[in-house]
Amino acid sequence: MTAVTFDNNGITMAGELNLPDGFDAARTYPALVVVHPGGGVKEQTAGLYAGKLAEEGFVTLAYDASYQGESGGEPHFLEDPAARVADISAAVDYLQSLDYVDAERIGAWGVCAGGGYAVAATKVDARIKAVGTVSAVNIGSAWRKGWDGSGQDSDAVATRDGASGRRTVEATTGGDAATLPYVPAEITPEVPRDMAEASDYYLTPRAQHPNAQNKYLFAQSIPRILGFDAFVLVEDLLTQPVLIVAGSEAGSLWHSTELHARARSEKKLVIVDGAAHMDFYDGPEYVKRAVAEAAPFFAEKLASA
Repeated sequence: MTAVTFDNNGITMAGELNLPDGFDAARTYPALVVVHPGGGVKEQTAGLYAGKLAEEGFVTLAYDASYQGESGGEPHFLEDPAARVADISAAVDYLQSLDYVDAERIGAWGVCAGGGYAVAATKVDARIKAVGTVSAVNIGSAWRKGWDGSGQDSDAVATRDGASGRRTVEATTGGDAATLPYVPAEITPEVPRDMAEASDYYLTPRAQHPNAQNKYLFAQSIPRILGFDAFVLVEDLLTQPVLIVAGSEAGSLWHSTELHARARSEKKLVIVDGAAHMDFYDGPEYVKRAVAEAAPFFAEKLASA
């Protein structure tokens, strides 16, 4: 793994580049952009998958989203879905600049919200020849309808109003920008299993990282998130093959099944029995299964790109 930086319209992006075993700079390789979850950084599950997929023969790039981690952009801790989608295309720009990457054989692999962002980017960037998701989340839908999707889009109105009010306070008083956590620090009986396990992942030595501070700017992020839909126009604009991997016990499974139902391009849905959302972040059995699906999928689809 090599630390790299690349430009994203004036923002310096921080990434980790992984090369296949037996790398030969005289050859060209297929490449994958690996997209981290909301609140995550490249050193966590995205970096894990990037390393595993490099072992399967791909050049892989995991990176911190703009405004997050070691990447630039102000204000920091902004969760901006449009920027997250643009990040992926900037990562493709960087990969295409490498002599040993075949510019026509680039795919995207995303985890959780990174999966939704990967789909959104693939819809609008034809240079991405195939896309895969694991424990996919359409962040806009999740924030509007709730983790399990049981709510309505209109349920988000109160959150919208709260963010608007807070923005007024910050604009008129110069008060500190309020933040919200991605995952709960305190686990109560009302917290869904996936979120409790996410707290264990992000906030304990299991995967805790100083650059993943479990916070996003409330007043500025919420309007961007609530108005975003990773799957809008997926029926018409997602023409590339898509692989969707999810667990049967994941509260987020509805995102994966919705994507599979709506996509009209070549598609494959793999539901792993007994797996929950967070199992695919670092559970050896489940990561191995996801990679076992992803490696041949990308090998085939990028070979024929």
